[in-house]
Amino acid sequence: MNRIIKIIFLDILKNKIILGYTFILAILSWSSFGLEDNSAKGLLTILNIILFTVPLVSILFATIYLYNSTEFIELLLSQPIKRKKIWLSLFLGLSLAMVLAFFIGAGIPLLINAPDSVGIMMLVVGCLITLVFVALAFLSSILTRDKAKGIGIAIMGWLYFALLFDGIILYLLFQFSDYPIEKAMIVVTALSPIDLARIQILLHLYVSAMMGYTGAIFKDFFGTSLGLLLSFSLLCLWIIIPFFISLIKFKNKDL
Repeated sequence: MNRIIKIIFLDILKNKIILGYTFILAILSWSSFGLEDNSAKGLLTILNIILFTVPLVSILFATIYLYNSTEFIELLLSQPIKRKKIWLSLFLGLSLAMVLAFFIGAGIPLLINAPDSVGIMMLVVGCLITLVFVALAFLSSILTRDKAKGIGIAIMGWLYFALLFDGIILYLLFQFSDYPIEKAMIVVTALSPIDLARIQILLHLYVSAMMGYTGAIFKDFFGTSLGLLLSFSLLCLWIIIPFFISLIKFKNKDL
């Protein structure tokens, strides 16, 4: 198993797309801090990168890589290796490479320019978001053999969590503005990993004061130690559940 992880990890690190992704993240991160006198503005710029660019690259690259590795997976299946070990090795190899790319590109600038709780929070959240969308990529790629459909599912998944989900939340807030649904929004937030990440980072940036009464409710809940633990637990569930579903389908799939 460790040997398979090493092969996949080293193979991805040599990929020009990953090298380019790391380089672009580094340019954006360093320039965000270099062009702004206030580090908070630079952190907000990196926040947008974490919430939009990182999920998109993670889910797209992982999905395409899995489809391109079909022959390699079939070769592994012909060996006396359990399917669980193969699928888990693929996930760990991909995840380690993507997290390392994020850490080098955005994590190092964060630790140097914002070596406080906010910078560490953004680094941890960025790594978790990477793992979440790699797990979603595994699920989308196992749902269909058609590469175009699989990539389409991955893109639609990213669009839903990055854009459509917020639109649905705003619609609900406007439609039920006469009712006290702010507390219900805490539960609804758990349905989107990107929103969980956004709220945690904004609360640590002390921007929640600009979010009105809803922001105060979020701060009262997610700002506590219990809320922090719960939000990270939910993000971990967003990694475990999609991967576990994909693992079950991979075990039963006739390749």
